[in-house]
Amino acid sequence: MSTELSEKQIALLRKLYESSKPLRVRTVVKKQVELANELGITRQALNNHLRKLREEGYIRTGRGFIDLTDKALVLLGKKEGTAFVLIDCQPKFRDVVYEKLKRMNVKRISRVTGDVDIIVEVNRENLSEFLKQVSKLEGVEETKAHVVLETYER
Repeated sequence: MSTELSEKQIALLRKLYESSKPLRVRTVVKKQVELANELGITRQALNNHLRKLREEGYIRTGRGFIDLTDKALVLLGKKEGTAFVLIDCQPKFRDVVYEKLKRMNVKRISRVTGDVDIIVEVNRENLSEFLKQVSKLEGVEETKAHVVLETYER
């Protein structure tokens, strides 16, 4: 059973997001007294809000850290998604394009066989910028972008 969050709890989630570092999860390594001061609330009030957020599944906490869950990222509109960009290159530029892609902000690059030469995995948030950069690379003939809507993993 889910209840609505207060404005202060959503503000707390935003502050946690801004203070977090992306790893496999978004983790905040900050003292609770610092967070309380930044939000202009007491440490006790912060603890009450954190308890509610934990109970609702928005955060996980432990000694010295706070992790934001996917549920929190969705609420904040910050859920990182994945996109795949299929790239077809002129044969003489394949190696050059591949090397230049390695210096871009990507998750993974794969040289493949078949109808395309390279498949690049990027964060959905970076897709537009990535496509602009790729369009300027000499030798790139065509790109096709596919945004992941849902993933099943076993």
